[in-house]
Amino acid sequence: MELTAEMSAPCAPAELFAWIDDLAVYPEWMGLVHRAEPVEARDGRSRWDVELRARIGIFARSKRLIMARTVCEPNTEVVFERDQNDGRRHSTWRLAAHVMPDPSSSSGSRLVMDLHYGGSLWTGGIAERVLHDEITSSRDRLVRRIAETRL
Repeated sequence: MELTAEMSAPCAPAELFAWIDDLAVYPEWMGLVHRAEPVEARDGRSRWDVELRARIGIFARSKRLIMARTVCEPNTEVVFERDQNDGRRHSTWRLAAHVMPDPSSSSGSRLVMDLHYGGSLWTGGIAERVLHDEITSSRDRLVRRIAETRL
């Protein structure tokens, strides 16, 4: 499954980047990320124990995984990838975020996020629709959180 989401934010790229380069901040604005707690770094990479959760009607699907920040170009790009180290084979999870100045605004920025999931738990019509709806809601929450911190 591949999902891409884009948004504009009323702030400079550095301010927006501060909201996306640390997974521990995601539960404040990304409804899919129920919990993200830092764990021991490995190979010089920051890592988090992440619980993803989505509601489908009365049911909830959740998934726990260890994610590592594999790319971090300050104020422009961050990539998180699944980093389990338990000897088992796991589906790929990869989240790439790119921040850039918004060409339509003198003081704004753009965010493009790409999610790649190589498994089957979160795929299928209903699950993909729930993910899409949550991503749309998360855009609004992120813009609100940015505005709240500027007050």
